[in-house]
Amino acid sequence: MKNLDLKEIKERTLKIRQQYHQLEKTHHGSEWTVEEDALAFLTDAGLVGRHTMSQQGRWPKGNTNPELQHKLGECIWWLTVLADRMDIDINESIESFLTKTENLLEE
Repeated sequence: MKNLDLKEIKERTLKIRQQYHQLEKTHHGSEWTVEEDALAFLTDAGLVGRHTMSQQGRWPKGNTNPELQHKLGECIWWLTVLADRMDIDINESIESFLTKTENLLEE
């Protein structure tokens, strides 16, 4: 499997999100709002927690690795969608976070 860069992740993410917007219009008459997207992300983030508990033997559900892997990817996808919808550059966000955190830990 190839390594994806953030540019490719963003391009593919936005293409998929546009396809979902079309489904939302078909089924509900309108696209989801940014708030609805944020809630969907939080739901998936919660599932990451639950699948992690299962993987670590702290929740009684077997073999959740495929679901955990999917939800981790989906959370990255949602964060990319949210950043775009709120006019935040995801590349700049991660670079700024990493640099700030590295500098804090070096002090």
